[in-house]
Amino acid sequence: MEAKNWIEKTVAFVKETLQNAEGGHDWWHTYRVWQNARTIAATEQVDLITVELGALLHDIADAKFHNGDEGIGPAVARAFLLGILVEKDRTEHIENIIRNISFRTNIGSNSEKFDSKELAVIQDADRLDAIGAIGIARAFNYGGFKNRSLYDPNVPANLNMTKEEYAKSSAPTINHFYEKLLLLKSKMKTETGKKMAEDRHSFMEKYLLQFYKEWGGH
Repeated sequence: MEAKNWIEKTVAFVKETLQNAEGGHDWWHTYRVWQNARTIAATEQVDLITVELGALLHDIADAKFHNGDEGIGPAVARAFLLGILVEKDRTEHIENIIRNISFRTNIGSNSEKFDSKELAVIQDADRLDAIGAIGIARAFNYGGFKNRSLYDPNVPANLNMTKEEYAKSSAPTINHFYEKLLLLKSKMKTETGKKMAEDRHSFMEKYLLQFYKEWGGH
């Protein structure tokens, strides 16, 4: 009963906190990641409660909406979890998951070294929501939010960005496919995540072919 209560309280907290969030990083993104995580966790030897709480809180204060501050999310999660009496060890584990889950965090030599099976599950779940039909929708929604162009043939994708360059990039949204989205399939850590990524990755490749065809007036 205690674990169920934690989940219910966390769902309510996240819904309230993210009620005015950008459409690609709102409650419904969190909900999809939560469901993806539960699906993947069913095939892995993991602590399900940690996975569910971590998935629900993974984007509670995304750094890109807080001036690049990567400490806010873990701090908000910690205060909330301790407030609903989640054990200290589990809370610290979830903090570490949130601190290390993002693609940005793992760019270059400054990436964190923390790892766990629960992180792998949530990370795969989050990355699945960044690819496929929903991933495409989210990419263009965020691009619109930042007033970025859809595509500019004169601005090539940068495949060797540092973490800082990635965070400050204002490149066209199509570039994001090459700089992140198309790279995610090969970064999946769980077998279920890898299988789920295949179809979504293939859909993005087909989408890009159609995009360039239409761009060229065909």
